[in-house]
Amino acid sequence: MKILVLISNVPDTTTKIRFTGDNKAFDTTGVQWIINPWDELALTRAMELKEAGGVEKISVANVGTKITEPTLRKALAVGADDAIRIDAEPLDAYFVAKQLAEVAKDYDLIMAGIEASDYNGASVGGMLAEILGINSVSAVSGVDIENGELKIHRDIDGGSQVLSVPTPLVVIVQKGIAIDPRIPAMRGIMMARKKPLKVVEPVEAEPRIEFLSYELPAPKAACKMVDEDNAKELIRLLHEEAKVL
Repeated sequence: MKILVLISNVPDTTTKIRFTGDNKAFDTTGVQWIINPWDELALTRAMELKEAGGVEKISVANVGTKITEPTLRKALAVGADDAIRIDAEPLDAYFVAKQLAEVAKDYDLIMAGIEASDYNGASVGGMLAEILGINSVSAVSGVDIENGELKIHRDIDGGSQVLSVPTPLVVIVQKGIAIDPRIPAMRGIMMARKKPLKVVEPVEAEPRIEFLSYELPAPKAACKMVDEDNAKELIRLLHEEAKVL
């Protein structure tokens, strides 16, 4: 079985958000990029499946310019066997899914995080499955391989669900797929430098979304400190200012 893990290159959560002068694009100046946390957990589970046997190769892929290569190298350091970078700006979810479909055709299992931490779009995995014409399962909290078949676990209202789904398959993973992301060891970091990172040209695809402008949320009001013995003042503030009572 061959697994492809989709990797989104997202800003570190401590990044200070700024936009370009016309507020139509995110200002990437000085941004620290990381693997999208959901994708990182998907990669961790893929590694666990490989170590348990039955997985021939794990690849990682993303759509992005050269600035995404350190993120892909980190995925290689974690343990992926090779990486694919589709050399284009990720314009929107449809554009990204269309590009990934060109490199995902030969894989049995494709794993995607349930959303990316930058735009929280949660669309690429489902779109990719539709473009490829294969099944997808969302909100997956567990993946196992038993006797060469995939067992998919999902949390549902009031219980859990176990599915047996044939490959090829896209699984869109959420909380529970792995406990903690793996931290690359020094040996993995050294080996990652020699692992294949293939760069391919994008295919023709028109984005479906136009970003008109961005704006930051309004600043939060100053915090008011209330003495622990002054419950009357706390109630007044909650009633008259916060209006939650």
